Amino acid sequence: MSWNCILERVTETRSTNDDLLARWRAGELRSPVARIAQRQTAGKGRAGRSWLANPDDSLCFSLAYPFQNSPAGLSGLSLLVGLASLVGIANALGTETRYLYDQGLRLKWPNDLLLNNAKLGGILIEGGQAKPTDPTWMIIGVGLNLRNATAIQNSLDQQASLNIASFDQLLTSTKSLPDAEFIWLKLLEAFERYLPEFDQRGFASYQNQWMEWDAFKDIEVCISGTGKDPIFGIATGVDANGALLIQQENKTVAVHAGDVSLRARS
Repeated sequence: MSWNCILERVTETRSTNDDLLARWRAGELRSPVARIAQRQTAGKGRAGRSWLANPDDSLCFSLAYPFQNSPAGLSGLSLLVGLASLVGIANALGTETRYLYDQGLRLKWPNDLLLNNAKLGGILIEGGQAKPTDPTWMIIGVGLNLRNATAIQNSLDQQASLNIASFDQLLTSTKSLPDAEFIWLKLLEAFERYLPEFDQRGFASYQNQWMEWDAFKDIEVCISGTGKDPIFGIATGVDANGALLIQQENKTVAVHAGDVSLRARS
């Protein structure tokens, strides 16, 4: 890889995100580091929920990347990572992103990949800036379900009321699932292309592209969060900063990424 990214492979760890966060807090990060684990014993999903899967059924890795922008200038990063992931997945399968779209792959604001409305993968971003003159180190965690969606579904506790999809469901009968490490490297190649551009240009130049993949565009939704009243309305896409736009009767509400849950209103 041409961007001087250190590649680390471990058999088992609690969380690749936590591993890299600890190094950032200790001031030990100098170059981008991508760390993949065959097994995570305390992998994390959104809102601190655990996310565990059998080692052969999932791809779990984290990338520590130094941005020149301040944290405030990186709004929309999780959406950008979703777009980059689509490119990496297409390249790993040797196909075009249009094929993925036709198969039902979509992006869910702010940090999920869906396949026909079932969760294929998720993104968790942590990190920050120690002082104003330092780079902003963001730890980008990515988890993808590779195979055995039903087994992963059955392993979730009952509070997780989501359907699960897996990577192998994107394949035709004549294709086999690529090696997990090959998929990982193709994802990193896509990140190598997208992250520096995002650092310079921000999310605005990707806004329309992201909305082409928006799983909830023009759908009546409910946004809920801990200790907050639910927000109801029609999801109309995202703004130039990556905030979700909700059209209500007489106003548009911008919802910024945080500890919130988006779902279609039943």
